[in-house]
Amino acid sequence: MTRDLRKYMRDTNIQIAVGAVLLLFIVGLGLIWWIYGFGAAVSGLLCILGMFLPIGLVFGIIFGMDWIVKRANSDDNGND
Repeated sequence: MTRDLRKYMRDTNIQIAVGAVLLLFIVGLGLIWWIYGFGAAVSGLLCILGMFLPIGLVFGIIFGMDWIVKRANSDDNGND
């Protein structure tokens, strides 16, 4: 049995990110709802979703550029 530390790191990072998002939504919005009510929780949800828009755009651009570079490099290696 071999150890794939990169896969382990990738899986761990994904689990941490998913846990943080779930914690933000469940605990954060739950506390807002409990203390301030439904209207404030909806406003908090809109703010959280608004926060994820620029983050998603940045990640989309980075992954898009990575895809383009990998594709360009594989074309260059095939022509040699």
